[in-house]
Amino acid sequence: MHDDRTLVEARLKRVLDERIRPAVYPVSVPLDVAVWNAPGEPVPVAEGLAAEPTPTAAGEKWGAPWGTSWFRVTGTVPKEWAGKTVEAILDLGFDENMPGFQCEGLVYRPDGTPVKGLNPRNQWVRVAAPAEGGEEVRLHVEAASNPVILDYHPFLPTQLGDKETAGSEPQYKLERMDLAVFDETVWQLVIDLEVLGELMQELPQDSGRRYDIVRAVGRALDAVDLQDVNGSAAAARAQLEGVLTTPAEPSAHRISAVGHAHIDSAWLWPLRETVRKVARTTSNMTALIEDEPDFVFAMSQAQQWAWIKEHRPEVWAKVKKAVADGRFVPAGGMWVESDTNMPGSEAMARQFVHGKRFFLDEFGVENDEAWLPDTFGFAAGLPQIIKAAGSKWLLTQKISWSQTNRFPHHTFNWEGIDGTRIFTHFPPVDTYNCSMKGSEIAHAAKNFKDKGVARHSLAPTGWGDGGGGTTREMIAKAGRLRDLEGSATVQWETPAAFFEKAEAEYPNAPVWVGELYLELHRATLTSQAGTKQGNRRSEHLLREAELWAATAAVRAPDFAYPYEQLDRVWKTVLLHQFHDILPGSSIAWVHREARATYAAVAQELNGIIDKAQRALAGEGSGALVFNSTPHTRDGVPAGGARAAAVDGASAIATRADGGYVLDNGLLRVEIDGRGLVVSAYDLVAGRETVAPGGVANLPQVHADFPNMWDAWDVDEFYRNTVTDLVEADRVEAVDGASVRVVRTFGDSRLTQVLTLAPGAQRLDIDTEVDWHETEKFLKLAFPLDIHAERYASETQFGHFYRATHTNTSWEAAKFEACNHRFVHIEEPGWGVALVNDSTYGHDVTRTVRTEDSGTTTTVRVSLLRAPRFPDPETDQGVHRFRHALVPGAAIGDAVREGYRINLPERRITGGSDVAPLVTVDEDAVVVTAVKLADDGSGDVVVRFHESRGGRAKATLTTGFAAGSVAVTDLLERPLDGVTAPELADDAVSVTLRPFELVTLRFTRS
Repeated sequence: MHDDRTLVEARLKRVLDERIRPAVYPVSVPLDVAVWNAPGEPVPVAEGLAAEPTPTAAGEKWGAPWGTSWFRVTGTVPKEWAGKTVEAILDLGFDENMPGFQCEGLVYRPDGTPVKGLNPRNQWVRVAAPAEGGEEVRLHVEAASNPVILDYHPFLPTQLGDKETAGSEPQYKLERMDLAVFDETVWQLVIDLEVLGELMQELPQDSGRRYDIVRAVGRALDAVDLQDVNGSAAAARAQLEGVLTTPAEPSAHRISAVGHAHIDSAWLWPLRETVRKVARTTSNMTALIEDEPDFVFAMSQAQQWAWIKEHRPEVWAKVKKAVADGRFVPAGGMWVESDTNMPGSEAMARQFVHGKRFFLDEFGVENDEAWLPDTFGFAAGLPQIIKAAGSKWLLTQKISWSQTNRFPHHTFNWEGIDGTRIFTHFPPVDTYNCSMKGSEIAHAAKNFKDKGVARHSLAPTGWGDGGGGTTREMIAKAGRLRDLEGSATVQWETPAAFFEKAEAEYPNAPVWVGELYLELHRATLTSQAGTKQGNRRSEHLLREAELWAATAAVRAPDFAYPYEQLDRVWKTVLLHQFHDILPGSSIAWVHREARATYAAVAQELNGIIDKAQRALAGEGSGALVFNSTPHTRDGVPAGGARAAAVDGASAIATRADGGYVLDNGLLRVEIDGRGLVVSAYDLVAGRETVAPGGVANLPQVHADFPNMWDAWDVDEFYRNTVTDLVEADRVEAVDGASVRVVRTFGDSRLTQVLTLAPGAQRLDIDTEVDWHETEKFLKLAFPLDIHAERYASETQFGHFYRATHTNTSWEAAKFEACNHRFVHIEEPGWGVALVNDSTYGHDVTRTVRTEDSGTTTTVRVSLLRAPRFPDPETDQGVHRFRHALVPGAAIGDAVREGYRINLPERRITGGSDVAPLVTVDEDAVVVTAVKLADDGSGDVVVRFHESRGGRAKATLTTGFAAGSVAVTDLLERPLDGVTAPELADDAVSVTLRPFELVTLRFTRS
C-alpha cells in the first residue's frame, strides 16, 4: 500500500481548523453590550452590578492598564433554538496563546451569584441545556484589563508594570459577544480527532497502531460532509470508535492527572489582582466539578484560600462544598508556594505552620505533601522542616528547567542536612500547565527516568501562572486517554492517592543528598535588594517580638501576648516570600508595595518589642542592653538584658600611602590609600587573611545582560568582563576608630565605613550605594589565603557545603549560590567567615598563585543588579548593607557573628536586669524561637537545633516554673511515640544529632 500518512495528517489539520471547529457553534446572534468603567481600584461586586453602563459593541476598544470594566450583556434565545444547548460566547479580546497573561473576567448573574471565569481558553458560559426558546439572558462580567507584560518579544522593558506609570491607553478590543448554539456532537468529534491526531504524531512511523489511526481518521474525514458538518459529525465519530476503544498495553506508563491552576500570588500582576484571579479560577473549577464526576482539582497556597474566604464569600461557599465532597483538594500545606532558598529557618517552618493550620481549621484536612512546582531550587535544610511539620512527600517540576545537567531521577528520596529523607517526585511531563496534549503525555512516558522499577507519574493539568485552571477540553481528552493503545493511561487522582501508589511501588527509591540546585534563575538571589532586605529584617524583628513578648507575658502581669497581631504579621511576611516576590522577579508595582509593607511591618514589630522591653525593664535610670541573639554578647546573656561590658580598645594609625591601620589587639587591619584592605592579620593565630598580592573589600562591576529572563538570570559569561573599583574619591578616618571610603563610578556613588570594634575579632563593613546603573552587577570581593576544597553556607537550621572547585559540570553550574547569614571557609584549625545582614547571592572561586604556589580562595558577595525586565527601575536608589569579615573563625563563630549582625543590641533605661526566659548551656545548640503557644494556652514553646554539624549535649533551663514538657511538631502538637526529656528543677537535658531540630512545649505551673 502506498504511504499516504502525511497526506492524511495535513488533511486532518485543515479540515479541523477550517470546517469542524467552526461548526461547534453553527449559529449565533449578537448580544447587546454595555460597559461601566470603574474609577481607580476594583469595586465591590454589588457596586459593579448596580452601576449604570454605557452602550458599546464588539469592535470597540476598552480597558486602561490595570482597570476594571463591568460589562452587561443581554439578549433573548431565539424560539427556533428550542431543544438546543445554548451558550454565550464572550470574547473580551483574548489572544488564546496567552491564558493567564491577558485580560480576564468573572461572570455574574444579576443577583451577584458568580457563574464562571473568562480567559483566552475559556470564553463560553452555558445559558440553557436544553433551551425552551425565548429565554431572556442577562449576565454581568467583571473584566480586568491587565496589560500584557510578557509579550511575543519577551523581556522588553515596559512601564506597564505599575499603574503609576502605565498610562490610560485602552489595551483590548471587544471581539465576539454572542449567543450561540453549542453542538456537542461536533465538539466531541473535535476532541476525538485532536486526541488521535496528537497520538498519531507520537507513535513510531513504522508502528501498526499509527497506521490503524491514519486509516480511521481518513475514514472519519471521508464521512464529514464539509457543507453539513453538523449533520455528518455523528457518522464521522462512528468511524473512530474502534481505534478509541482499543485498550492500552499492560506495561503502559500510568499518569495521575491532578486538576491544577498554578496561580502566582504575584508576578506580572499585583497582589490585589491575584485575589480576583483566584476567584475566577475557583469559580470555573467548582462548576467543572459539578459537571464532571471523575474530575479532581487541587489548589495549594493557604493564602489564596484565605483570600477567597475574605473577599469572595459567594465563591467560598461553592469551594467548601466541593472540598467536603473530596473533589476540591487543599494541597501543599504551605501559606504560599514560597521561595525555599532565602527564607530563614523560622520563616520556612512557619510557612508550613500557617498553611497546614489553615487547612486543618477550615476543613479538617492535613496535607502530607509539600507542593512547590515552580520554586527556583530547594535548600538542603528543607526535608527536615517538611517532616517536622508532619508531612512526608514533595512535588516539584522546576528542576527540569536546569540548563546544564539533567537530574537523574523523577522519583527518589531526598536527604537533607540532618539525614531526614523525603519521598520526592518530579513530574516527567515537564510542565505544571499540562493541557493533555498527546505530545505532553508521550513526553511524560518517554522521559520518565525510573522505568523498569516504577511506572507512575503525576501531571498537574490546567492553565496556570496567571490562573484559569483545567478546561472541559482537557477533561474530555483525559477521558479518552484513560485506557488507549499507544498512550500512557490517565486517571484523575488526588496528590495523596498518587503519592501512596508511587511510594508503594518504589520502596527502594534512589537517594539524592543535599540541595536541589536549579541551574537557572541564579540572579533571583540578588534582584530587588529592597525586597530582600525587608524580608530579612522582618524575620529577625519577628524573632525579637516573640521572644520579648513571651518573656513579658510570663514576667509582667499587665502585659498581654499579642497573639492575633503576631499571627497577622507572620502571614504578611510569609506572603511576601512567594517565589516571584522575594526573588525579585515581579513587576514594579509588586515591589513598590512590598517596600511599603515591610516598612509598616517594621514599625508595628518595633512597637511590640519596645512595649515588651519596657514592661520588663520597669522604672529606673540604669542602662540596659537587650540581647536577642542566641549567644551571650558583651556579658549580656542570650534572651536577657543587663549592662554591657566591653573589654579592650581600638587604635588607628596612618600609613605612608595615605591609608590607615586599625588594631584592637586581636586583629590588625591595613587599609591602603585606595581604601582597599591589603592585610587583615589575626594576631591571636599569627596568620594573614588576605591572599598575597590581593586586596579585600574590593568592589567589582560586571556587565549583566543575560540571554533571557532578565530579573531571574545571570549567565556565566558575565564574568568575562569586570571593572575593579580601585580608585577612591576620599579615604579618611572618622569617629576615632573607623575609616570612610567614598568612590564614584558611572552614575553611582559607593560609601563604606570600615570599623574594628574593641574586643572583636572582626572587621565591620557598612556599605551605602546610591545606585543608578542599568544592566550591571555589583559585587564585593575578598581574596583569602586559604586552601580548601569546600566551603559552608548557612541554610535553614544548619549549613551546607559546596565545592570551591569545578571538577564536574554539576559543580561548575553553581557559579552563583545562596547563603543566609554567613559563608565560612577553613583549613584545619583556622577559618574565615563572611557574614551579612541582608544579602544572599555569592560566589566562591579558587586560583593557584604562581609566586608561591599557594591557593587564593575568593569569596564575593553580590550586592546589586539592574535588570530592566519586568521592572525597568530595578534597584535604582540608595541601599545600605552590613558585612563583617571574621578571621580565625570556626563554624560556631560564623553562626554567632551571623546572628550578631542581624540582631543589633537594643538599649533602654530601666530598673532591673532581665533574666532569660530560657537558657541553654551549649553554644552549639541554637534557639531559633521562644514564644507562647499559638493556641492561647500560655504554654511556652522553644525551638532549637544543633548548629555546627556535630553531636551536642545541652541542658535547657526555663526561667519560670515549668509544670511539664512535651516534644512537638512545628504545629506544637505532641509527637506520637516520642518520649519527652525528664523535667527536673525546671531543666531538661537533650542530646542532638548533627543539625537536629527540636521543638519543646512547656506548661507553666
